[in-house]
Amino acid sequence: MSAATTPSSRPTVTEREARQVAEAAREQDWRKPSFAKELFLGRFRLDLIHPHPLPADDDVQRGEEFLAKLRDFCETKIDGSVIERDARIPDQVITGLKELGAFGMKIDTKYGGLGLTQVYYNKALALVGSANPAIGALLSAHQSIGVPQPLKMFGTQEQKDTFLPRCARTDISAFLLTEPDVGSDPARLATMAVPDGDDYVLDGVKLWTTNGVVADLLVVMARVPKSEGHKGGITAFVVEAASEGVTVENRNAFMGLRGLENGVTRFHQVRVPAANRIGPEGAGLKIALTTLNTGRLSLPAMCVGAGKWCLKIAREWSAVREQWGKPVALHEAVGSKISFIAATTFALEAVLDLSSQMADEDRNDIRIEAALAKLYGSEMACLMADELVQIRGGRGFETAASLEARGERAVPAEQILRDLRINRIFEGSTEIMHLLIAREAVDAHLSVAGDLIDPDKTLADKAKAGAQAGAFYAKWLPKLVAGPGQLPRSYADFHPSGHPDLAAHLRYVERTARKLARSTFYAMSRWQGRMETKQGFLGRIVDIGAELFAMSAACVRAEHLRATGDHGREAYQLADAFCRQSRIRVEELFGRLWTNTDDLDRKVVKGVLGGAYEWLEQGIVDPSGDGPWIADATPGASQRENVHRPIP
Repeated sequence: MSAATTPSSRPTVTEREARQVAEAAREQDWRKPSFAKELFLGRFRLDLIHPHPLPADDDVQRGEEFLAKLRDFCETKIDGSVIERDARIPDQVITGLKELGAFGMKIDTKYGGLGLTQVYYNKALALVGSANPAIGALLSAHQSIGVPQPLKMFGTQEQKDTFLPRCARTDISAFLLTEPDVGSDPARLATMAVPDGDDYVLDGVKLWTTNGVVADLLVVMARVPKSEGHKGGITAFVVEAASEGVTVENRNAFMGLRGLENGVTRFHQVRVPAANRIGPEGAGLKIALTTLNTGRLSLPAMCVGAGKWCLKIAREWSAVREQWGKPVALHEAVGSKISFIAATTFALEAVLDLSSQMADEDRNDIRIEAALAKLYGSEMACLMADELVQIRGGRGFETAASLEARGERAVPAEQILRDLRINRIFEGSTEIMHLLIAREAVDAHLSVAGDLIDPDKTLADKAKAGAQAGAFYAKWLPKLVAGPGQLPRSYADFHPSGHPDLAAHLRYVERTARKLARSTFYAMSRWQGRMETKQGFLGRIVDIGAELFAMSAACVRAEHLRATGDHGREAYQLADAFCRQSRIRVEELFGRLWTNTDDLDRKVVKGVLGGAYEWLEQGIVDPSGDGPWIADATPGASQRENVHRPIP
């Protein structure tokens, strides 16, 4: 096929075909143990996370030295109010971060990077994100999903030698997957990469290209058409942003992260050397999803930083603000919010550090743990920020600039709420994360019984699957009846003298994990092939698993801190408070598994879409513009000014 071939229109795919594309991109095997996977199967493998894994001494020294330099830079060179006011990170800040090595935190030292562990990379993101979240997004998009990570995992040695030194010190990278009409359904990806000799010719439009406005290097996902000698399929490429035919057509603006360099990028007849292809043709989605397995930990890192800041402001403000003769913190209505922020921040940091250390050790498969950390961190951080705004009252709704103008401390509480909101959408929305995690959680069931509910399987296949399922469940189901969670002295080392009883919480996790597995099995038996449509049920199952994971991590972290003599008593108190709060949420979620309005909601939705309730919309004016709901992304030469702005 020649380069002159007109790129095809957006693929039309059925729901089943879309699922098959997503399924093919999954990591199919579980070669290493997974604490979270076992948890969803009703098996509480505390031995996989306790004692808490620890970093090597030299990793700690290197990480702490960099954190000290980064802290000084954040305190002396970054003014978050300027970024918020100008909606742009100053060039000198980005240049300073390059000189500091912040763009090469995760890149090996042999390529000019700092070679930090995942633990210290996340600590750095939490620190710099507290100075301004847009800077955290800049650094994490560059290293967690941009060029360095996929090359580290899938690149050739020549590609690593060529691009990693640039990414470590000088070049900014971006990740381009989403299109104007394609989000979490990549089967409909329309950007084409047509083979032409030793090159591919790229045509298409990409939306929400974080870092794309200032990037020097791009990771682009494009569809290679199947042809003689070409397997085809969605494929990953490294593209020079300065290539002829690459146009950044718009710098997008958002409700938060005002300094984010996120845009719309058009490719028109862009020639990309075949040597810049990452992995084989058709492996693009697998590369993207595998990269995200660990890359997702960058978002909860910044959520932890946000929680720490919310706690600091809540503590300082609530101690000086008096109502009815005493500080507002001592009023129960406010005090419960402060307790929630403190306990949840402790738990989020426990989840993040545990998942990150497991990623560094590479002994466990953490794909579910990282996804749970992203899901739970992004949801809980938004709740904490919302509670901070409520604690601050009218001052929480007022901007920092306005507070400063009338002589009060410039506390950007409303900004942190706006900035955090995107984390529930970035790198997999909460709804998509629910489905992704649920798919992994039921993998063991589908591997033995999936053919039973697959309409394309023959009777012989179904008979074989039935025999396999019978053998599996005959061994598995009896183990869900009783366990150590019912024995009063189980996990006794988590109840040292003079400390809260965390052993009771671990017994609860063990019992509840078995209950969760029984609920999942019952639902699969009841709904079978319709299980995948029960997204409300699956979401609650995942949320229960997230709470159980967070409780486990909090208890393990508290015991680790006690054993090392570092705030052990206080850590036990925070873990106890978190677990008690979490248990209330878990019991509510279990109740909603079977008592909910899911069926009624579906009827109402059909009525809304069918226009049955349009009368309810009367009495307003709609301030929206008249443009199309989705911008035209027809391939072709750009008709707009190129707003690409590389940082010198």
